[in-house]
Amino acid sequence: MQAIPLVATTRGYPDTGKVVENVHAGSVAVVDIHGRLLYSAGDPHYPTFTRSALKPFQALPFLLSDGPARFGLSQEELALLCASHSGEDKHLLGVSSILDKIGLDPTHLECGCATPLFYEFTGRQAPNDATWTPLHHNCSGKHSGFLAWCRLHGTATRGYVERQHPLQQAIRSTLADTVGMPADAMPTGIDGCSAPNYAMPLSKLAHLYARLGQGGSDPALGGAMGMLFDAMTARPDMVSGTARTDLHWMTAGGGDWVAKIGADAVQAIGVRSAGIGIAIKIADGNSRALHPAVYATLGQLGLLAGLDAERRAAIEPYRQPLIRNARGTEAGDIRTLFTLRPA
Repeated sequence: MQAIPLVATTRGYPDTGKVVENVHAGSVAVVDIHGRLLYSAGDPHYPTFTRSALKPFQALPFLLSDGPARFGLSQEELALLCASHSGEDKHLLGVSSILDKIGLDPTHLECGCATPLFYEFTGRQAPNDATWTPLHHNCSGKHSGFLAWCRLHGTATRGYVERQHPLQQAIRSTLADTVGMPADAMPTGIDGCSAPNYAMPLSKLAHLYARLGQGGSDPALGGAMGMLFDAMTARPDMVSGTARTDLHWMTAGGGDWVAKIGADAVQAIGVRSAGIGIAIKIADGNSRALHPAVYATLGQLGLLAGLDAERRAAIEPYRQPLIRNARGTEAGDIRTLFTLRPA
């Protein structure tokens, strides 16, 4: 199977109608807690680099070693281990707190420096004289968890992002066991934060989130999955940030949906009440096409019907976003083209 057209952008005047300008192909997989495919669009087994959607599962070795209790991490700090945060003050304070608890500082972070995502997503101008450190990188929470594993196990902190480091070997092994694939069947790449990242069929990513959505009820990893689910759904603001999609999806879900976006248009969601996992990939990596596809998928699965007005309002802007030019004039919109098919 192949990716199919999922989303189109249009352009036109209100009185003459809108014409499709661009089409974005992609795939959707919806599975149950046993990994059985329920619904799909395109290729549900599309080979997909998981990118930041992998973060909760990169934290698993630390949780399985009782790391959060050993270092006294709070729930909001645990949420940061799964985060692509926006570099807001609360995020920087949280990561600094984790580093302080493990006896390290931001100079030990190997994620690189980046402008905080806060400015991109709020439209505010970053200060001209700002100096960014690795603490501001959206992956610094994940990396603080990496360093915590190293301190817990007495391994070297330098080079913890290298494939051969014991931490990355533990992550790869744990992930392979959790996803039910041989480790050598998961292609490896370098993520934006320099850590190894893994590709897998889209349906496998959906299954990971179906299990995460069940939290403490997961038969194999209940304690760890429970802590991850509870932290992410209790503090979605720490997982993402102001004006961010994961904050909006989890707010709309009201504690029932656990969501994590990944770079290049990957989205995964676990829905506890429905016992399902959803994974979506836009083939050309265009994230503006991703969000309407997520909204349409949730709607076609009947998950939006019971939302009250406030929760619905959190995600309504993603239904069919308008495209506006530099003057604010409506030039077109972004609309979905697909219908999920039952397996």
